[in-house]
Amino acid sequence: MKVVKFGGSSLASGKQIEKVFQIVTSDSERKIVVVSAPGKRFAGDQKVTDLLIECAERCLLKQNPLEMLAAVIQRYATIAEELNLSSEIITEIQADLEERLNGDRSKPERFIDRVKASGEDNHAKLVAAFFQEKGVEAYYVDPRVAGLVVSDEPGNAQVLPESYERLYSLRERDGLLIFPGFFGYSKEGEVFTFSRSGSDITGSILANGVKADLYENFTDVDAVYSVNPFIVKKPKEIKEITYREMRELSYAGFTVLHDEALVPAFRAGIPVQIKNTNNPSAAGTRIVNERDNTNGPVIGIASAQGFCSIYVSKYLMNREIGFGRKLLSILEEFGLSYEHTPSGIDDISIILRENQFDKEMEGKITRRIKLELHADEVKFEHGLALIMVVGEGMRHNVGTMARASKALSRAIVNIEMINQGSSEVSMMFGVKEVDEKKAVQALYEEFFFPVVTV
Repeated sequence: MKVVKFGGSSLASGKQIEKVFQIVTSDSERKIVVVSAPGKRFAGDQKVTDLLIECAERCLLKQNPLEMLAAVIQRYATIAEELNLSSEIITEIQADLEERLNGDRSKPERFIDRVKASGEDNHAKLVAAFFQEKGVEAYYVDPRVAGLVVSDEPGNAQVLPESYERLYSLRERDGLLIFPGFFGYSKEGEVFTFSRSGSDITGSILANGVKADLYENFTDVDAVYSVNPFIVKKPKEIKEITYREMRELSYAGFTVLHDEALVPAFRAGIPVQIKNTNNPSAAGTRIVNERDNTNGPVIGIASAQGFCSIYVSKYLMNREIGFGRKLLSILEEFGLSYEHTPSGIDDISIILRENQFDKEMEGKITRRIKLELHADEVKFEHGLALIMVVGEGMRHNVGTMARASKALSRAIVNIEMINQGSSEVSMMFGVKEVDEKKAVQALYEEFFFPVVTV
């Protein structure tokens, strides 16, 4: 049995859904189909999820949402017309949206979750209707009825353990099952969404729950590439990669797969296959527990911007019991999460995503660290990019860090921070955002091929 998930671009139009139909029906092992909300049809287009969020926000501001509501309905209506579906499905979708928009607004975050979850929910109904119209035994599945239970965290729901046992019963159902991604229900019966691109998470949860043989994730690229193709032209395709490697690369900027999506499949030992809806014959990329490390120490290089560091220096810091805990406690009180903490004997740097705070909060944090920890120096450094070099083979190769550092030196890129995970599967470099592209190209040339710049 296979669970197969299609992203928003794969379901953005009637033409794309016809491709999905051909892919699903070409393999009888494809039993459960997870769908996203309609994505962009062309550059400059809007995703239905974004339209729904704007619609909900207008309601909360007591503004007229009819224009945005009409835009959402029109997207579904256009798809239905392209597929020659009855207008009944659009009437059903409109009634559902109006009911959600007229619902309880006393808890704004929950209200937004209910509205934006309708993107996937209604699209699953439309896709199921199309499969039925084509003579296939297919059924829309309500996540609440199926037993997908999640925590009550708006926009960041986590699957609860009891879901897996409940979802197993889907194996016994007849026909193709069309399941909406992105959301589940709390124990109290309220809708809560996963983080963005959460349909990947739904697919992984279902694969775990039904004990699938394979989880196929269809997107709009032929494979996962060893580096961002917008930075290096025609980069090497990755044929096979481990869960751990993919998780590290997803965290640092690979957008093919949601970085949380792998966890349920990983725990169940289910391989994941990345495929292209527009080129289904391409081999794609397979994500597995273990692989042969025959391709050198590095399998991929990823980068992401939007980070900053808090540098704290204090003489004899290493002898002061509880210094690190006190420092992180100050950040916790401001509601900040951190990414990394490289340190020396008398100094420590805290790496954070800088969209978490503003200049005013920066000043307050600086004053508290100086006052409460008696630090000699506290300095914020903005505009950092993190570059992740990943590969299981690094554990068995000597000198990988040296090669990476020399490559950056040759490219005249100053390293602001270095951090290597204890697993030795990844190493991270902090550089200035203006040097990001140059740094990635230098590392790619060192570990793969001469760079063809974009």
